[in-house]
Amino acid sequence: MTGAVLDVRDLFVSFHQDGHTVEAVKGVSFSVDKGETVALVGESGSGKSVTALSTVSLLGASAQVRGSVTYDGQEMIGADEKRLRRVRGNDISFIFQEPMTSLNPLHTLEKQLRESIELHQGLTGDASRDRIVELLDMVGIRDPETRLKDYPHQLSGGQRQRVMIAMALANEPEILIADEPTTALDVTIQAQILQLLSRIKREEGMGLLFITHDLSIVERIADRVCVMKDGEIVEAGDTATIFADPQHPYTRKLLAARPSGQPLPVPEGTQRLVETDGLRVWFPIQRGFLKRTVGHIKAVNDATIDVRSGETLGIVGESGSGKTTLALAIMRLISSEGRITFDGEDVHSWSTRAMRRRRADMQIVFQDPFGSLSPRMTCEQIIAEGLGVHGNPDGRSARELVAEVMEEVDLNPATMDRYPHEFSGGQRQRIAIARAMILRPKMVVLDEPTSALDMTVQVQIVDLLRNLQERHGLAYLFISHDLTVVRAMSHKVAVMKDGDIVEYGPAAEIFDNPRTDYAQTLLQAALDLTA
Repeated sequence: MTGAVLDVRDLFVSFHQDGHTVEAVKGVSFSVDKGETVALVGESGSGKSVTALSTVSLLGASAQVRGSVTYDGQEMIGADEKRLRRVRGNDISFIFQEPMTSLNPLHTLEKQLRESIELHQGLTGDASRDRIVELLDMVGIRDPETRLKDYPHQLSGGQRQRVMIAMALANEPEILIADEPTTALDVTIQAQILQLLSRIKREEGMGLLFITHDLSIVERIADRVCVMKDGEIVEAGDTATIFADPQHPYTRKLLAARPSGQPLPVPEGTQRLVETDGLRVWFPIQRGFLKRTVGHIKAVNDATIDVRSGETLGIVGESGSGKTTLALAIMRLISSEGRITFDGEDVHSWSTRAMRRRRADMQIVFQDPFGSLSPRMTCEQIIAEGLGVHGNPDGRSARELVAEVMEEVDLNPATMDRYPHEFSGGQRQRIAIARAMILRPKMVVLDEPTSALDMTVQVQIVDLLRNLQERHGLAYLFISHDLTVVRAMSHKVAVMKDGDIVEYGPAAEIFDNPRTDYAQTLLQAALDLTA
């Protein structure tokens, strides 16, 4: 099937901010044929999403758009609102990166899907309901009739993304634009979503514009690739040619940007810093007026681990497997049963005062470097916040300590008076790491610290974390769904499923010879994504 359904020619997009003009897209040209997948690839800020949103004029009044975007031979730039409404969601549909922010938390799945179907197809009543069930079944939601009254928070991340795909497919579009649709998902779910998109594209004959920073996914799904940098397409061609013989230095840089290597061995005789024995976290399920406990959600079952100073324990598993719950229990941020020992002391025996004093020794870095930083605080205030609670042991000024730790995480101390929005994603994650490091902790929990970052930035953050561990003898609990990063960071690995540690041991042993079916499935999904 041939013929350009979507054709973009000499597209320029600029924004006016604070009295000056920002050129976001500079002369971009590409096309998407019927039944073809075209990938826009590049780092954050390269102009990928702005280009996609320009196709149906979704950028708002602040954007100035020049050039030509034609859908089915008709010009979209400057088109009247009536035509744009007819095309949006009907002929050209979008799938966005984070389904939880794209779905309305106050409406059931049925109501959200019905809205699009009634608006564009005019179906009502039983006909609308039947179409909704058909769509949910198409995207792999089991027993769709029983899920119609569910709300988004009652679904897993993969299920929410499937619902977003169902909404995008509701009106049988000719072009599907998928903007980082798998970035926040586990490797097994990523593989399922990519298979689903490929199957639907093939069966429906759609054109697919796939936006991502992950070249391993592009190689798996795309027919053609357009590599973007600073608002321009620096290289374009069929996928096999680009991957076999990249011409532009930036393309070669992207292809080489995968975390590699391994952490330095932990010296013999190093003491165990963290130990758990039979750790259990069960959340009660309560029903009725009297809130009687009728069961439990078994978030963590009988977890027994140990981590030495200078050692990294990688914790892997699908969403909901108990990875983060295990780490929060060790930090005593949630209640648990079983033994937890930190630095030779029973954590459960600590008084509130003692617990507060030991908080400086155990810090955490979260997945979203923007959401975890207060937009109203400067970089200096964010990094120094812990000093206000735990004090400054050596008597130096907070500003002096902030400058020192910023240099340690490769940030320019001259930028400490800036706010989070003035930093890139990688720089924001370095700020979060600096906030943890200024207290000189003994253990750091790293909860998906690289999953929201570009591949080139991931490599930088992994190198930084390994250097900090070597310099300060840090123990890491490294939680991630990216097994490539886990292998590069971890001495040992715990594989979790439904609250249980199903496999535990040296990283090389787990990766090279997984014993359980579940671990084998995880590793195979990761291999499929990077093959």
